[in-house]
Amino acid sequence: MYSVGMSTPERLISATRDLLWERGYVGTSPRAIQQLAGAGQGSMYHHFRGKPELALAAIRRTADEMRGTAGRVLDGPGTAYERIAAYLLRERDVMKGCPVGRLTMDPEVMADGTLRAPVDETLGWLRDRLTEIVREGTAGGGLRPGLDPSGTAAAVVATVQGGYVIARATGSPAAFDAAVGGLLALLAPDDDRAPEA
Repeated sequence: MYSVGMSTPERLISATRDLLWERGYVGTSPRAIQQLAGAGQGSMYHHFRGKPELALAAIRRTADEMRGTAGRVLDGPGTAYERIAAYLLRERDVMKGCPVGRLTMDPEVMADGTLRAPVDETLGWLRDRLTEIVREGTAGGGLRPGLDPSGTAAAVVATVQGGYVIARATGSPAAFDAAVGGLLALLAPDDDRAPEA
């Protein structure tokens, strides 16, 4: 499953990421990690002190990947509205949900401050970055005037995370798409809105 050129620690981290995604923390046993990674018990414990340390490495990797993906879109070209729209409309596997957001549903991860920290930091980073973009867009044009930057940023994050949940509950990505479309209509400056019938 993993590249032949991957080091043992990389295979262990990748396996843990996949298992956390599919099974959650409790369902991710050291044995399952070792089997998926093609690594022995001695090899696992040579590189990591145990499951918590390996899970933390996997969560950090997932969080870093999410920041990189979101950052490339949010820091890209275009107006504030265009960059937020690009973030909301980017290609994603809606039915699988957000790999970082899903960790908030895992009671063991949320109960452990060390495991929870990368999740909280990443969602905080996303809200902060969106707040800056909304502030820029309301000051210089490109977004509907009068928007509260931090409240709007929180709404963008909540729309994405909530959209994943509703899509999974209904078994259709249409719910996610509807939420994103509704939010974009609310954010658009008045001159970009469709005229009312």
